[in-house]
Amino acid sequence: QVQVLESGGGLVQAGGSLRLSCATSETMLRIHTMGWYRQAPEKQRELVATITGGGSTNYADSVKGRFAISRDNTKNTLYLQMNNLKPEDTSVYYCNVDGSRTPWDRQDYWGQGTQVTVSS
Repeated sequence: QVQVLESGGGLVQAGGSLRLSCATSETMLRIHTMGWYRQAPEKQRELVATITGGGSTNYADSVKGRFAISRDNTKNTLYLQMNNLKPEDTSVYYCNVDGSRTPWDRQDYWGQGTQVTVSS
């Protein structure tokens, strides 16, 4: 079973920066869209940013201009650079990978989440 491994969360003051990383535990045959989602306590999981295999990006309005998503296809790795963090960005951040290990098993893979806490 492919695992999705996230890192880079932590505690930061408002206005600060963090960089999240996410990688798959094994080499995938193909990775399509990758993305970051977040879920705050008692709230639904929401999209933060996605990036396609071709590099097209999509951001939630709340993070546009502050967050940047990128990927390294040679390493099956996804990044999220978060700048000018706000207390409302406090959430558990999840990495999502839409990928295939073989030509017949495309599916979504989720990480366990990494906590980001922004203090005011």
